[in-house]
Order: sequence, then C-alpha cells, then structure tokens
Amino acid sequence: MTTSTSAPALYGGTSARRVTVRDIAAAKERGERWPMLTAYDALTARVFDEAGIPVLLVGDSAAMVVYGYDSTLPVSVDDLLPLTAAVARSTTRAMVVADLPFGAYQASPEQALEAAARFMKDGHANAVKLEGGRRMAPQVEALVSAGVPVMGHIGLTPQSVNALGGYRVQGRGDQGAEELLADAKELERAGAFSVVLECVPAELAARITAELSIPTVGIGAGPDTDAQVLVWQDMAGLSPRVAKFVKAYADLNSTLAGAAKSFAEEVVGGSFPDAEHSYS
Repeated sequence: MTTSTSAPALYGGTSARRVTVRDIAAAKERGERWPMLTAYDALTARVFDEAGIPVLLVGDSAAMVVYGYDSTLPVSVDDLLPLTAAVARSTTRAMVVADLPFGAYQASPEQALEAAARFMKDGHANAVKLEGGRRMAPQVEALVSAGVPVMGHIGLTPQSVNALGGYRVQGRGDQGAEELLADAKELERAGAFSVVLECVPAELAARITAELSIPTVGIGAGPDTDAQVLVWQDMAGLSPRVAKFVKAYADLNSTLAGAAKSFAEEVVGGSFPDAEHSYS
C-alpha cells in the first residue's frame, strides 16, 4: 500500500475521525512509532484521547486495577463490556481495542466470534485483542473474516500465567525465539493487524518487528518495536507494584493521597466548605 508522506501522524493527529487499521498499517510503512495506553473509564479516556493517544486498550488488566483481583483471570465479558462502552462514548479519535477475557475465546472460533460481536455491538469497540500464537490462528481468521479487526498478543500472555509458571520473560534461547517468531508470523498470516510482544528480549523483539509487515506493540520488549503500551496506572505512578519495564511519568499516588489528606483536614478543622463553596 502506498501512502503519502504528508499523512497525519498517529500520535497527536487532529483528524475528527477514528484511527483505523489502515492508519496503523500506514504508520508502519512510514516507520512512525506510536503510543498506546489502557483506559477503563470515561474521564481518563477523554484525557488520553485529547492528548492524542491513537489507540486505547480496555485491557483485562481491569481485573487488577479496577476490580481488585490479583490476576487477569477472573474478569468476564460482562465485567469488561461497560468499561469498553464508557471509553468508546467518551472518545472521538482513538481506536478502542477491547481485550477478550480468559475463557471467552479459547474454546473455538465460534466462541471467539460470539464474544467479539458483543464487544463490537454493545461495547462499541473498534477492534479486539486476544492472547496466543499459532494455536489462536483459527480464531483470528474467523474474526477477521467476519469483519472484526484483531490485535494479537504473544510472549508473556497473562491469561496463561499458570501454564507459564509465573510472570517470566518469554522467547529466550534459540528454540524459544524461533517459536515466538513463528507465532508472530502465523498471527500475521491469519489476518491480525498488529501484535503485542510482552516480556520478550529486546533483540528478539527487534527481529520480529523487522520480519513482520504488521506493527508490533511492545511492553517489556525493548525500544525497537513499532509502538509501546503501558497500563495507565503504572505509567502515572498510581500502582503500588510495577514490573521492571514500567517507567512512571508522574506520581499520582502521592498527588491523590495529598489531596485526600488536605480535604480531610479542612473538613475536620471546619474550613470546608467555606462561603465560596456554599449556597446562599
């Protein structure tokens, strides 16, 4: 596909329409890097959309950061649907990608399509994401043939954490690297428009990125992927524990704690509400 060098950038673009898979593909051809963040509610989604973030992921990480579980496994389609709809309603430009939760797509392509259809119809998502490499190719093919854009996810796949033996780097060693590369190529062949590489050695992630025609999205996969994604609470310094690959760009934990304490002290001391914040 030939694209114009004057095509609008993904990050910070000002077009009024949604970012599409064609825009994502064009960015790959231009060699343009782009950011992706998670979002789970209307207010933060609006902030990120207005900041120019081109892709927002309603991740199954909501299990931890919204619902308080210790892994992604407990959340269901019903848990994630209202979050996806809230993000979609409050944004105008960002592509909204919905995570298919554990147990909603692994059984068969038919099950995957049923879950994806709910996210597209009721959640107003623009695409879905699912975990797994070659074994998920039939699901990807079924979704794409039905008109559902699919983002793949390989490497450390949190929904398989029990089978993987914990949160460990994936793709180390010659055999592991070749298997991960084969997974990425099969997802591309099946029709995925991009693929997340999580907790993958940087050299391997660079090799996969170079060998795929679709964009790679790194999270703990070094600097050479086409895009980078973080859970927004990790990025903003709100999460109490984070992985090695996380960089905090703010300290919202301290900011919110300070605001709560200031509010509490004024209530206890009787200075809030004052006349300015009262009706006459």
